[in-house]
Order: sequence, then C-alpha cells, then structure tokens
Amino acid sequence: MLRLAKDLAENNRGARVLVVCSEITAVTFRGPSESHLDSLVGQALFGDGAAAMIIGADSDTCIEHPLFQLVSAEQTILPDSDGAIYGHLREVGLTFHLLKDVPGIISKNIEKSLVEAFAPIGLISDWNSIFWIAHPGGPAILDQVEAKLGLKEEKLRATRYVLSEYGNMSSVCVLFTLDEMRKERFPLAKDWSGMPSLDLDQI
Repeated sequence: MLRLAKDLAENNRGARVLVVCSEITAVTFRGPSESHLDSLVGQALFGDGAAAMIIGADSDTCIEHPLFQLVSAEQTILPDSDGAIYGHLREVGLTFHLLKDVPGIISKNIEKSLVEAFAPIGLISDWNSIFWIAHPGGPAILDQVEAKLGLKEEKLRATRYVLSEYGNMSSVCVLFTLDEMRKERFPLAKDWSGMPSLDLDQI
C-alpha cells in the first residue's frame, strides 16, 4: 500500500496520493464453533476502523509540512506461513481463521526480514536504535517479537496502545500507530499549518 503510493508520488511530479484504509471486521462476529475455536481469538482481537494519509514527493515546505519521510519499502512472504491467517466468504458471511503458530512464524523470521528491509539504506546493529511503528497483530505476536529482538518496553508502546484501545483493525492499525507517534512528537500542536517538517534523522 505505502510502497505503491510512494511509487505513484515519485513518478508523477507534483502528485499527492491519498491513501485510505477502511476495515470492517465486525462482519466476522458470530457464535463459537466447536470445529473452529480459533475464530474466537479473531473475534476477541479484531475491530473496525478507518484512517487516511497523504503521500507526496518533493514537498513544498512553504505550504506543506510532512511529518514522516518514507525512504524505502520492502515486502516478503514468510516461510511456512501458507494458511496461517485466512478468511473465507461463505453464506454465513466472512469467517476468519488463525493458526496458533502465527506468533512463532513471525518472531522466527522477524530479524531476517528487518535485515533485508534495511539493506538498501544501511544495516542496523541495535534494533532499539530506531523508532517502531509496528502492526499490532496480537499480544502474543508483540511479546515474541519484543523478546526475539531484545526490544525495550517503550519501543512498542504506541503499537500496544492502539491494540488495547481499538483492537486489530488490519491495515488501519499502521496509520493509527503513526498518529500515536505524531501525538508523542507534537503533543501540544493544534494548528497543523505551523508544524515543522520531520524526517527520519530527527526521530
């Protein structure tokens, strides 16, 4: 999503790309199933939400005040993840299923994925030296990622807050977490027109 928006903005001079995420997961809510107890986990974790952001390139700092700079974007498919998370649209509506191994699959591959993601801009020796805007997934995922990378508790504070207040809103969570980081950086800012530009070197 963000990578596509970044490419569109960079390849169309002056373009500004509106990214809108809207997720309605309440349609998965239904009674428990003896054959699919995992669906209860999804119903306990997931929530509805919507958020939007504007992505551009070559900003005009006289009239624009970008908060974050998207330098690079990568994606990967984790080994042994086929069928770990899936949804089926059926007569009863959308059914959602999660394998119990999801936290382990993610934590086992997180460091390799991070190394590959940071390769284009320089390797990171200490994962606590960067700021984190992570998708929450669920408490078990965050706990295992935190343990695997040796992260300090405050690194995932914004992510855990979003999960506790709104649940897992799928794609929307990333934008909510970005907003939490914005609030931390500019707690008293009410007038957006007066907000300074912010890039990764300043965070």
